[in-house]
This record gives sequence, C-alpha cells and structure tokens, in this order.
Amino acid sequence: MNADLDRKYQRLCEIVRACESVLVAYSGGVDSALIMAVAHRELGPERVLACIGVSPSYPARELRQAVELAERLGVAYRLVNTAEYLDPNYAANPTNRCYFCKSELHERLKTIARAEGWQTVVDGTNADDITNDDRPGILAARERGVRSPLAEAGLTKAEVRELARHLGLPVWDKPAMACLSSRVPHGTPITPELLRQIEAAEDVLVGLGFTQFRVRHHGEIARIEIPVEDFPKALAHREAIVEGIRAVGYQFVTLDLAGFRSGSLARAGHSVTVSLDAVQVR
Repeated sequence: MNADLDRKYQRLCEIVRACESVLVAYSGGVDSALIMAVAHRELGPERVLACIGVSPSYPARELRQAVELAERLGVAYRLVNTAEYLDPNYAANPTNRCYFCKSELHERLKTIARAEGWQTVVDGTNADDITNDDRPGILAARERGVRSPLAEAGLTKAEVRELARHLGLPVWDKPAMACLSSRVPHGTPITPELLRQIEAAEDVLVGLGFTQFRVRHHGEIARIEIPVEDFPKALAHREAIVEGIRAVGYQFVTLDLAGFRSGSLARAGHSVTVSLDAVQVR
C-alpha cells in the first residue's frame, strides 16, 4: 500500500471509530463490503450490523453472495425487506427513480437505528460517486443523515478496490452490479414481474460463466451488453443464450456491438445491435 492510500486508510479508520456504532447499508459490492469490514475491525462485532435491502430489484444471486461474505467475516447481518415498487413515484421509472428507492431503504434503516440505538447509518459511497452530479440516491441518503466514510476519507473507486485487495476481501475485483431496475428505460413502468424476467435472463449468462453483463429490457427485445472481449464466448454459446433468454419471455435476443457500458440507458446516443438469433457460427 502506498503512502497516500495508507493515509486515507488511517483517516477512514478514524472516521469509523468516531461513529461508535454503525448500521451499514450493505449490498455485497466492494464499496459496502469494505466499509463493513473496516467497521468490524475497528469497532468490534457488537457494534456493527450490516443490513441488506431485499426487494425484487436485488438479484437473488447477489443476496446469496452478500450473506456468504458477511458470514465469512463474522459480521452480524439482517435482511431488510423494502417495498419501493409500491411507490408510484418509483414504479413510474422517472430519471430520478433512485431517489425513491434509496428513500425507502434509508427510511427503514433509520427506523432500525433509532429503535435499537445504532449511532450512525453508513453506506459505501466513494469519492468518485460524489463527483457525479446525477446521483439522486445519494441525495436521498444525505437527507436522512446517512454518512459515507469512504467518500469522507477521499477514497476513489480504484483505491477502494486496492484497499479491499490489501485487506484480503474476496470481492475486491467484483464487477459493479447496479439494481435490476437500471436495465429498464426511463418511463417504462417497473413491476416485480418485469424485474424477475430480467433477473432470469441474466441468470442465463451467469450460468454460462459471464461475470460482467447487463440484459437491457426493450419490450420483446433483450439487449445484451458484455465486454467486447467476451463476444467470441457469446457467439460460442449463442444457441444456449437464445434458448435460455427466450424461455423467460423475450422474443428477440440481441448483442450490443458497443459492448458493456455501465449506466448506458441514461446516456444519449445510439447503439448498434446484432440479433443472436440470426448469427451463423461457422
């Protein structure tokens, strides 16, 4: 660990210790896993509770992995059911959809913290996250008094990964995984049934060994985003991908030639897709 990262790590530890006891908004990703692990080290097992928000927008495979890591580290955890999909503001899928989702989650976490005497609710927001002006979810957290120790310590996403690797966290190189609602174009209503369809489609890719992917929902069309270097693998498994994704309700299965781009539905511009149904592998 270089001197600058060590300095930020020490600052992170100071911030966490000053919290006295924490309830961690934990998803199983590298950011929230790091703050959970550091809190466990600095405060001890009795003063840390990792809370996992469970809803149709959170893939079951991610839940299993999050629970496995918490158990492996010996961190107490709790599953907290959320119902953002019942909020018409969220279900309408506006551009600030994340605000309503995070408002639901953090209201529930705040209630738990108050009832049980947890001093501070913390999340895994890092320094890179707060430089993005379009983060309604962060606004929802701030309005409810949630703190972000990683951002406060100045830790960037790359530094979070390096620190997680240094501390031996197995998720240090885990690809970012946004909620399933991010696969749906803004304005298309969000329903639990739609989210289950997307999850099932992505499980097809997981079963074939893909680790970084998105299945974007466009009505009857499933638009697959994977890194360009995984294109040969996708073509090699073309029949299994098409069969599996059609089986969950999509009529057309396409591969986006622009490759994987996190948050691509929120960006302007157009992608070129090729139908995997029509590709001939020779």
